[in-house]
Parts: sequence; structure tokens; C-alpha cells
Amino acid sequence: MHFVEVAVQNVRGFSPAGRFALKTGYLVLKPPAESSPLGALTLALLYADGRGGDAALAATAQKPGKAALTFVGQDAVTYRVLRELGGGGSLHRLNPGTQQPELVTQDTTDANQFLRGQAGLPPRTTFELLCCLQGAQLPSRRPRGGAGRATTSGSGMRALSSPGLHSPSSPGMPGLRTQSSPGMVLPASDIPAAEAKVKELERELVLCKEVDNLQFEVDGLNSQVFDLESKLSGTDGLKQKVREAEAAWAAEPTPESMGLPQDIVARAERFHKTLARRDEALARIASERDVAEEEAARLPDVEPLVKDRNFWIAVGAGVVCFIAGFFFTNAVRYVALLDIPAFGFAAVLALRYVDELQHRDRLNRRGEMFTVREKKIQDEFEAEAGAVRKAMEVFDVDTPQDIAPRLQRREELGALVAQLRAQLVATEKHPEYVEAAEQLPLLRQQIELLNAKVTEKGAFVRDVREVERELARLKESIQLARNPQMMGGMPGADMMMGGMEALEDPSPVLINLAADVLATNTQAVIGALRDRCVQYFSALTDRRYVGVEWDKDGRTVVVASSGRRMPVGELPPREVDMFYLSLRLTVVEKLSARVKLPLLIEDALAGVDDAKLPLLGRMLKHLGTLTQVLHITAHPGFGQLSDGTVNL
Repeated sequence: MHFVEVAVQNVRGFSPAGRFALKTGYLVLKPPAESSPLGALTLALLYADGRGGDAALAATAQKPGKAALTFVGQDAVTYRVLRELGGGGSLHRLNPGTQQPELVTQDTTDANQFLRGQAGLPPRTTFELLCCLQGAQLPSRRPRGGAGRATTSGSGMRALSSPGLHSPSSPGMPGLRTQSSPGMVLPASDIPAAEAKVKELERELVLCKEVDNLQFEVDGLNSQVFDLESKLSGTDGLKQKVREAEAAWAAEPTPESMGLPQDIVARAERFHKTLARRDEALARIASERDVAEEEAARLPDVEPLVKDRNFWIAVGAGVVCFIAGFFFTNAVRYVALLDIPAFGFAAVLALRYVDELQHRDRLNRRGEMFTVREKKIQDEFEAEAGAVRKAMEVFDVDTPQDIAPRLQRREELGALVAQLRAQLVATEKHPEYVEAAEQLPLLRQQIELLNAKVTEKGAFVRDVREVERELARLKESIQLARNPQMMGGMPGADMMMGGMEALEDPSPVLINLAADVLATNTQAVIGALRDRCVQYFSALTDRRYVGVEWDKDGRTVVVASSGRRMPVGELPPREVDMFYLSLRLTVVEKLSARVKLPLLIEDALAGVDDAKLPLLGRMLKHLGTLTQVLHITAHPGFGQLSDGTVNL
């Protein structure tokens, strides 16, 4: 499970309106104010009770706040929860087939049940205590003893107590704020050391103010960059449409890709006319063949010339007359001239015979001519209609008229691509878009220069107000040390002198919740957590503690490097907080191997020593490789270690 997008409108701790894309990994979310109630907003959206208490998250009371959360559930389906803070809401699901959102329900109870049963959300208490890491959950910020404990419904486990209003100062400082009375300050035990610490804090305060001013400028430029990126990203949807249209256009079949001629559509349209012309030409040839066959049948057979009696009589008469001219010397010899008409008549008969043979041959060869003409007509038809038949087979259609619609979609997509491209070009040539594109690299260059200055001065610096508070407490402790009579009238002085009550052990609740999520017993969970928790706790406490042990009820005993064993609640408040952070990170790491749940971190690291912040950043970076980690902080150092930053 991981979050995909958060959209807000008139929600406290966020921009007036905005949509924030969230990717997997370790993300740093930079709030516009001191902090953003992302955890409370997530609980209001995913575990709405319908009582309207979430209306308090609205930035102004004049108009209602609205929020939406898009996430991928344990079933790998994308869901979107929309809600009007203090009012109703709806749950939508992205259809995997159509990639379109579908309304699931608008009833709050049904939505909660659906998210638990279908999307795989854990119970509210489990999500709040395992997936939300807030400063109010730190043991040092909760009331001591049993006043702050409550039993969760249905599990018999004690929930973490409500947050206190104080935060402990660093251990070893000359002046300490007591846990029983947040306003009390102990007198400084070593005034020269305290005065030296004052000078050190004053130098730190100057540095913090410089870094704070630089960070203020960076935040202002980041806000401008965000606005410009919003303008430039306005074309992302259009670019996506262009890419989708181009992909669909390229995927559509073309005549060339199918081995068909370019004019296949025109051929398919005139296919019936071509077929009709072929049938008409074949019918005309068949008619002419019938006429020729009837004419040939009416002609008599041609007898051979050698059987023609008249031919031989004419030839014989010509021969006789020709020979008689050799034997007579008188006028009778002129009879030989009669051979000329005799031979001429014979030649005429021979020529008539040849004409009859030629006419008969012509009639016989007309049948072959008809065959040749039929073949030519068939070849011309196949050259025209063969591609149409192939297209009908390729597209699996019954008639040539069905070919054009199959190819017409590509032309429509081509027109759509051209239209979308024209819209994109017009948008990118708009003066506001051009100006934003020119200003964005300049602003980013300025941000890089300012970040370099921040890094040069020190990326990990404390908040100015925290340094000012510590400085004021230290000065007050010096004043109390110099004037002990000032302690007499202070409420809670006796309590300060008499000691402080031990903090609550956070292990039983977290171990039992982890056992519920993993559906196993606490002993198995303890065995899985022990080694990793020791590694985290030892690293965060500079190896002052080298071991962690739990009894069967989950109560914790820590082992110091000296070998001393003590309950975790008896440690200094700051080190109890370090143990709590170590245990929380260990639980998230071990759960991520079985169940992917996002981790939301809000102001839980505000009181951690600056020297530990890079180490914690690397720990969170490692967790980001296992599950989604969303860290809400304005501290510049964490952004450098993260997989990405988002300006809220």
C-alpha cells in the first residue's frame, strides 16, 4: 500500500489549493507553515466517523475544507477518497480494464468497511500507532503514570497516551526543564559552564537566524518555482493525450503494413463496378462466341482441290491446247492460245479453294481469340480485385464495404493527433507559458546558490525558536543559581528536588500491534525485532546501550555499555525517545517485509540532537527502499538525503 496523490482545498497547514503527487521511497514534504497535519487528514479521510470533527482541519471557517487521497491498496487497485471536511464524502475505485474511476459508495460506514475488507486497511488504532510517527507520541511528551493511558477497544491493549505540552532539553545541560511541571527550570550546577554554554548558544542563534533567513528566501523561490511548474505542467495532460493518440495511431494497421496497395479503400469502393464490368465483358464474349460457332456450323466442309473435277478438266484442256501448238504449223497452231483461259480457270478454282480454307481457318481461330480475351479480362480483374479479396481475408470481413471502416479509424486518429499537436503548440507559444519557461531555470539557479550557502553554513541547524527557548531556560537557570531564594515560591519545587516519575514503556503496545498485523504471537515478534532494534538504539545513543531485552509481556530492559541493566522508563527522557524511535523504525522495517504500509512522520524529530539528524536521515532513506516514507519537515538537511521533495 502506498499513497499516490493528496489534493486539498482550504485545509490547515497546506497551500490554499493544490494537488501533490507522491511517489514511493523517502519523500520530504515541505509545509508552508511550521507543520502540516497530514496524519490527522489521512485519518479523517480513511477512517471517517461521520461526526464532523474533521471540520477543525479547515483553514478558515468561512468555507468548508475539501480533501482527496489517492492510494494503491493491498489488492493493487487504485482508490480515491474524497471528503468535505465536516461533511460527506465518496469512495471511488479505478477500473483496471477501462482505467476509469468508478463510484463505490457515498456512505461513510460502507466506505470504511470496504476499505478494511477490500483495500486491506488496518484498524484505525494500528494505522495511527504504527504508520503515523508524531512528536506527540514520544514518551517524553506524554503524561507520566497511568493518567495518560487508555485501553483500545477490542484488543485489551493500552494505547499511547495523549501528548503533553512540553519537550525535554538535552541531557547533560546545566539547566533542565522538569517533566512533572513543564514550566520549572533547575538551577545551574556549574555557573561558568552555563555561561560558556550561553555564549555558544548565542553564536548558534546568530547562525540559525542566518540559515533561517536563507531558508526563507529558498522557500519563497520554491513557492515561485512551484507556481511556474504548475503553469508548465498544465500541458502535461495535453502531452499525455498526444502521446496516447500517437501510440494509437501508430498501432492502427496501414495498407503498407498489411501488404496491401495504398489505394485499397478506393479499390474496395469500386469493387462492385469492376465485378460488373468483368461479368459484362465475359457475357459479350460468350455471345460473340455463340455467333461465331453458329456461323461455322452453317458453312459446308471444304473439299480438297485434288477432288475438284472442274479443276482437273481446266488443267487438262490447257495442257492439250498447249501441246497441240507444237504439232501444227498452220493456223490451227493458234489453238494453243486456248491454254491460257483453261489454266486461268484452273487458277481461279485454286484461289477460291484457298479463300475457303482461309475463311474456315479464321472461324476456327476466333475461338482462340475469345479465349485470349477472356484471359485478359480475368487478369485485369484479378489485378484490381485480388488486393480487395486479400484485404477481406486480412481484416476478416464479409464484404468489401467493411474494409473502409477498418482503415478509416487511422485517418480519424491522424486528424486527432494533428489537432492535439496544434493545441499543444498554441499552448506552448502562449506568452505566459513562454515567460514561465524562461524564468524557471533562473529561479532554480538562484535556489542552488542559496542552498549552497545554506550547506556552507551548515545544513543541520536547529530551529531559531528552539535555540531561543533553550537560551532563555539556561539564562533562567543561571539566575536561579545566583539567587536560590527565587526557588521558594515556585510551584513544583518540592517535586523537582524529590525526583521524577519514570516514563511509560512504549514496547508492549507496539509489540502487540505488530503481532496483530503479522498474525503471530508476541514472542515471535520479539525475536524478529531484537537485533535490529539494538542496532538502531545503539547508533542513536552513541553506543551507550548495547542490548535490549523484553519479557513475555513486552516490558523492556536495556543493557548499558557498562553492563548495567535498567527498565527503559528509568532512562533520561531524551534516551527514552531515542529508544521509541528505534523501536518504531524497527517495527516498520520488519512489517514491510510482509505488509506494505506507508510511514507518515510529523515533527517527531524536532528535539533530536543535530548530530543525529544525518544518521536518522540515512535510516529513513533505508526505510524508503522497503516502503513509502513521507516526512513532513522544513529542515533543509533531510531534503538532501531524500528521494524527492514536495512543497505543500
